[in-house]
Amino acid sequence: MKLVIIEGFGKQETVQKYLGSGYKVFATGGHVRDLMSKRLSVDVKNDFQPTYVIMDDKKSVVESLKKIASSSEQILLATDPDREGEAISWHIATLLDIPQDAAVRIEFNEISKNAIQNALKHPRTIDKNLVDAQQARRVLDRLVGYKISPVLCQKIQSGLSAGRVQSVTLRLVVDREREIQAFVAEEYWNFFVLLNSPAGEQYKVALIGKSGGEKLKLSTEAEVNKVKSDLNGAEYVVQNIKRSVTKAHPYAPFITSTMQQDALNKLNMSLRQTSAAAQQLYEGVELPNEGKVALITYIRTDSTRISAEAISAARAYIGDKFGKDYLPEKPNYYASKKSAQDAHEAIRPISLDRTPESVKPHLNKNLYALYNLIYKRFLASQMADATYNSVSVDIAANGYDFRISGRTPVFDGFTRVYAVADTQKDEDKTDEKSTVPELNVGDKQKFIKFDCEQKFTKPPARYTEASLVKAMEEKGIGRPATYTPTVTLLFSRKYIEKSGRAIAPTELGCSVTDMLVKYFSDIMDVGFTANMEEELDGIEEGGVRWQSTVAKFYNGFEDKIRAAKDDEYTLKTPDEQTDFICEKCGAKMVIKTGKFGKFLACPNYPKCKNTKNLDENGNIAAPKQPEVSDVTCEKCGAKMVVKTGKYGKFLACPNYPKCKNIINLENDGGKKEEAPLPPCPKCGKPLKKITTRKAAFYGCSGYPDCDFTSSDLPTDKKCPECGAYLVEKSGKNGKYLKCSNKNCKYKQNADNAK
Repeated sequence: MKLVIIEGFGKQETVQKYLGSGYKVFATGGHVRDLMSKRLSVDVKNDFQPTYVIMDDKKSVVESLKKIASSSEQILLATDPDREGEAISWHIATLLDIPQDAAVRIEFNEISKNAIQNALKHPRTIDKNLVDAQQARRVLDRLVGYKISPVLCQKIQSGLSAGRVQSVTLRLVVDREREIQAFVAEEYWNFFVLLNSPAGEQYKVALIGKSGGEKLKLSTEAEVNKVKSDLNGAEYVVQNIKRSVTKAHPYAPFITSTMQQDALNKLNMSLRQTSAAAQQLYEGVELPNEGKVALITYIRTDSTRISAEAISAARAYIGDKFGKDYLPEKPNYYASKKSAQDAHEAIRPISLDRTPESVKPHLNKNLYALYNLIYKRFLASQMADATYNSVSVDIAANGYDFRISGRTPVFDGFTRVYAVADTQKDEDKTDEKSTVPELNVGDKQKFIKFDCEQKFTKPPARYTEASLVKAMEEKGIGRPATYTPTVTLLFSRKYIEKSGRAIAPTELGCSVTDMLVKYFSDIMDVGFTANMEEELDGIEEGGVRWQSTVAKFYNGFEDKIRAAKDDEYTLKTPDEQTDFICEKCGAKMVIKTGKFGKFLACPNYPKCKNTKNLDENGNIAAPKQPEVSDVTCEKCGAKMVVKTGKYGKFLACPNYPKCKNIINLENDGGKKEEAPLPPCPKCGKPLKKITTRKAAFYGCSGYPDCDFTSSDLPTDKKCPECGAYLVEKSGKNGKYLKCSNKNCKYKQNADNAK
């Protein structure tokens, strides 16, 4: 049996189907090794050597992987085709003791039979340059996060974090908000005249300036009245008519950022919804009589490149369905940004034969809407230009120039498939789509009335999720795979918040930005961050040691950290002193705010660690007495008490630490049967609960044939947003159901679940 290792559980069934019975597909669920948590794990004195460990929640996964790998005749690593995927393959190869020169790496840009079979024919060695680029990013992010975050905690409040990409993105939002606050509106006037043509057609012309090309800006009503006075009794004469045929070229097929922008602007889908839907379309959806079928190519890309086969298929489809007039003479090619990683294609449908309408009955609302958008955008990208008859007419009157412009469609071209939303219409100009009457040079027009509008300049708009991603892309902040996680993290940290569809910084977000700019102006500089992305690209291309790039960044970094910590400047609110006396050391206790609200603490911490809970009225809450059970401790005879820990309620001996006896109450001490577990979401066999000394988790009874595991209780319910199975979790407000797909944030109250 040959073993093929992938990342996502969602595409396991799809890949297995195309590989056949001679292969076993194993999904890791992403990274299996990472830097140690709660430690820097980077030896800055030893060439920035990272210390990698198996992640706690992946220990059972690695154990299963090693067992299956040991009996496999061949191992192939088919993780995602990007830096992150290459690094995951490298970590897996290290754990499985696969030689560095072994040709075990395969990659495919789409989950189709042809792509996978072709990948099997071209295995290669792991690309260490890609791995090193990812290592450099991970180490840089760890250095920034672990070194700068304590500064924020010291100077603002505990629990704050900083990040190399997230903090610069936050600055974009804060700077835009301050632009808006500092904006001073200026008055201006639009000056139009309503005229009547010789044929009796009414139309509106806009004042563009004075004769001779002098620009004219009207800022007050007095200036408007002066122009009206000058035009009193004027004769309006056609001076020039310019006719031309203009073309509109189709848009490039989607890359990650443009897909996210259009999904918000056209479909009102958030970044989270778009990412979840795109991931599922890439991994595969259930179709009748076919099982799981992938519909689109890889979704994390900044390249507009399309394969020759896909272009050929698109041209054949367009010619057959729309006719030869809709085919350009040569295929359309689109330039990617200089910084684009051209390892894979733009986002496109795998097969044009799977039309959106043909799969609509089998997709939820978001999946259908996004697939329809991707399908039409790709199809339109290979169609002919739309053409228009454009006309511009200049009219003069008493030394003032007026103009009307318009265009009429001649050939719809690509717009037959992909209509472009007019999101940037200029209210201050006559509509270029308006109808211009038939006029001739020298024609005199009849004056009807003036049409003047007082206006005020508007401040720049707040970012939306879509426009923020666009700004990140344009400024070189992050890469396609980081856009959604970065913005999501800023929301979760409460540095930014939604105001309708717009994004506004919170007071905390502004404070964090100000503090970081004060002490780490280079890291908070957009240009610095963009340049760092280019340096990571340089590592990927080869010839640059990743340690050299990190060392260049780290030079002087520790000095800035020390200077920030030694500076007395702070935004932290002083602790409020109370009259409560600490019974352990006699000091007056202070009010602090923690994860669960306000509490009393001794100001002599860490010498004195005395704390007291406060009730809702600000009074010291009486210590909660443990619930005494009827169960007798078999070790010392005391009545055991009920306590709550990380894994739920349990019985503990009250004589702790002399007696450390505990009884798990997950099954009421063995007195009450647990509710039956749902079937395994992966293979349908019964699930079982597995308890170890350190943790409890759920696994498939069909192991090792099925390697499904979950730290949370799986349910038999499906996520309405992405179709993955839901798991049951407990929070401060009780039990709730949450989507098992890490890219989907759907959750609901367990009591409301059907």
